Amino acid sequence: MGKRSVKEDKSIYQLAREAKELTRAEAAEKLGFSESKLERIESYKSFVQPEDVCQMVKVYGCEKLYNQYCSCECAIGKRNTLEIEVTDLPSVTLKILSLLNKLEEDKDDLIEISADGTISEDEKEQFNQIKDNLEKMEISIQALKLWINQQEQNKSLNK
Repeated sequence: MGKRSVKEDKSIYQLAREAKELTRAEAAEKLGFSESKLERIESYKSFVQPEDVCQMVKVYGCEKLYNQYCSCECAIGKRNTLEIEVTDLPSVTLKILSLLNKLEEDKDDLIEISADGTISEDEKEQFNQIKDNLEKMEISIQALKLWINQQEQNKSLNK
């Protein structure tokens, strides 16, 4: 059995491996990587490739690795992917319900703003607030989807 890491600032890749209770040697074998490649990925000494992330998700059962890679490491994804934090079901659900209430209020404002086909100067601040609320909703929905995927992979939720 390999040594347990005492490193404090662990990468998400190392945390996912350790959550599966795999040593680096065991994980490398299951992933089809060398131990040195896995160590470089886990310590951010080399760039992780998309196919490596896909393999880690498959072996570790940790879908949040996709979001981490896309939102923080991929050159294209960093521009277009929001970083999602997966929390517990009650927190995600309450956040979505709260945002639904805000978006219900925003609905009439959006209709007013878009009725003439342009966003006037006096409507810009209100429009940006609506846009921010929509982005928060998108993040919350993605967090819920990640939570569901985690539960399915952990076999604690029927598919």
